[in-house]
Amino acid sequence: MAEKLILASASPFRKALLANAGIDVEAVPAQVDERALEAPLKDSGTSPEDVALILAEAKALDVSERRPGALVLGCDQTLSLGDEIFHKPADMEGARRHLLALSGRTHQLNSAVVLARDGQVLWRHVGVASLTMRKLDPAFIGRHLARVGDKALQSVGAYQIEGEGIQLFDRIEGDHFTIVGLPLLALLAELRKLGALDG
Repeated sequence: MAEKLILASASPFRKALLANAGIDVEAVPAQVDERALEAPLKDSGTSPEDVALILAEAKALDVSERRPGALVLGCDQTLSLGDEIFHKPADMEGARRHLLALSGRTHQLNSAVVLARDGQVLWRHVGVASLTMRKLDPAFIGRHLARVGDKALQSVGAYQIEGEGIQLFDRIEGDHFTIVGLPLLALLAELRKLGALDG
């Protein structure tokens, strides 16, 4: 019998991915200030992959301490262009600046997952995908953002690869689940290993 998984997130998208994969999941959002946790890491030389792991771990531990005995999944994703880490744009002008910066360049999506129980980390993993955006004309960026609207504000890169955002790319290396923020294949393998999933 599969064990119920607690998702330390309010993300309906991650919850749906897990449910679609046949996992009994309950969402319990973590109560952590991500930007406050990240601030001291900014100039410390911490890699974007490790930043994602640190944030995912903080979420998993926060919820696992409030839900004794439960298996808790914490997730986080960073977008990195070289050493620069991008966050969700606050407004459409921020989305425009994101797309201008990413245009014609290759960026990384670093999707971290951490499993915890009773305040102890059981497993951590980061899936990495490389995405090369085609050279975008600034006028096209404006038209694209007008078409997709506020959806552009829901992701760190100001695009949804599963929607019109796919039109922005020349090349993508990495699995779909890592790109959308949950390296599902690695997670499923670990859940089977822990006996939390039939297999």
